[in-house]
Amino acid sequence: MRLSRTGRRSRAHLAEIRDAHKGETCVILGNGPSLRDFDVSTLDGIPAFCLNRGYLLWERTGRSPAYYVAVNDLVIEQFSDEIAKLDSQAFLPWLHRERFKDSRGATFFETRIDEPFLTDPRRGVAPGATVTIAALQLAFHMGFTTVILLGVDHRFEYDGLPHDEVRQEGADPNHFRSDYFGHGRLWNLPDLDQSERGYAAARDAFRRDGRQIINATDGTDLDVFDRGELSEVLLDV
Repeated sequence: MRLSRTGRRSRAHLAEIRDAHKGETCVILGNGPSLRDFDVSTLDGIPAFCLNRGYLLWERTGRSPAYYVAVNDLVIEQFSDEIAKLDSQAFLPWLHRERFKDSRGATFFETRIDEPFLTDPRRGVAPGATVTIAALQLAFHMGFTTVILLGVDHRFEYDGLPHDEVRQEGADPNHFRSDYFGHGRLWNLPDLDQSERGYAAARDAFRRDGRQIINATDGTDLDVFDRGELSEVLLDV
């Protein structure tokens, strides 16, 4: 099947970044409440992945994360205008390409919901019930030796079943800003069990290749990865 120009450009960019950061350290920022007082200037000079509406953390700082990733349909549908304005290199599902047809900074991939973890996004990216796992697959593809997780609190306040679509009522208690999913916004309830299975697959893929994922989130409930303090881990960068 012949690829469109957008498809060819995305495929070429994914090939170009293969192992482009080999031997380096990056940070993937979740969006949990533990980041409410986080100073992003701490990460100056370190490649960082921003997820979903994580760009709100960077507002008014004069800084931008190197990479942006989103896979959730509701996030992309509701905030595509904001995402399209980002200076970061964005990675997004092929399904939503038409929303970003004027954006040269967007690279698209197919989603593979039947896979736990894929090491080459040219074959697709597994959503894994959390965008953090998608970002880990991209970080693996780029060759990062160490990935530091921040803001991955891995706990939520909600009523309902995993994956249910709900409308936010009042302030958002589950993210670093109370207006992250503002009143009236739609979001999908988390599936922490499925997320943990994806995290375990990510951990094992990195370990098999002699690499590591360190969870440096303050007060995290995620026990899949080795723990570490951000200040100590960055000493080796």
